[in-house]
Amino acid sequence: MTEHTRLLGEVAPALEQLSAEAARIRNGEIAKPFREIAPLSLQVHELAMKCTRQVHDLSVSQYPAMKDGADNLALLAGACSQISLAATLCNLAIHHRTEILLYEDADSTPATSRDQLRRAGVEMQRAATTYRAVARRLSRRLASFSERAEDRQLISAAQQHSPQQAPSPPAPAARRRV
Repeated sequence: MTEHTRLLGEVAPALEQLSAEAARIRNGEIAKPFREIAPLSLQVHELAMKCTRQVHDLSVSQYPAMKDGADNLALLAGACSQISLAATLCNLAIHHRTEILLYEDADSTPATSRDQLRRAGVEMQRAATTYRAVARRLSRRLASFSERAEDRQLISAAQQHSPQQAPSPPAPAARRRV
């Protein structure tokens, strides 16, 4: 759990850095959207994948049995969705900025792309807030002897009450054609 706490704590600063990068790009001319926005989009997509992988790892660990573990997992799943949405918004910003190359009536200004980048920044900030709060709570639980003992009891109880894995049904018999 200590490693997961460390990783959770690293996400919020990374999101804040990426959000700041989105704001910097948004304030520019966005004359070269692939060169300017694509690196940001790739980084946000990579972070979304990393966070989703971590939520999966936490969900199959003992974490859901810990106090507030299931609730925190739900919060992290929502934050992962926000990060993924931010990555998609970055891609939309690229698309809207390059529409001018395809369509005569496309918006020749970067206004739509700027709006997409603003929305991406908002989603990243929301996700950062969630990650910071969950990491703080988990860190406090791990630092407290009494809370760690409570979690060990909860995990033990969950393991005792977990349903035994049901045997798999027998394979269907082959049908005979008459």
